[in-house]
Amino acid sequence: MLKEGISGEATTCVSTENTAVTMGSGTLPVFATPAMVALVEKAAWSSVAGELEDGQSTVGISMTLSHESATPVGLKVTVKTTLTAIDRRKLTFSWEASDEAGIIGRGTHERFIVTDEKFVAKAERKKS
Repeated sequence: MLKEGISGEATTCVSTENTAVTMGSGTLPVFATPAMVALVEKAAWSSVAGELEDGQSTVGISMTLSHESATPVGLKVTVKTTLTAIDRRKLTFSWEASDEAGIIGRGTHERFIVTDEKFVAKAERKKS
């Protein structure tokens, strides 16, 4: 059952594949902001996936963030999310990202509960 307070966590090690220079979000070999966003989404969706009905998923609809500190290749980044609000099918999460030296980012993330089949069908209609 979905309820406020559900928490999630996702971790990655910074490698050349998730640096700003490789992901195209900058020129430096540090953890990329787009990689942080993906890690937030992973922590959030996976924290509530087991509470949804069969055939349902969540999709990200908004993200606010501050990327406060750079993380070099070789360090671990962990994102922790907390479900803070449920408004019908809209879920709001707060989140913090940290590396071994401390907080590197924080913000909020909203996701929307969708019916998988209907959502994919609507997206596929764009091809017509």
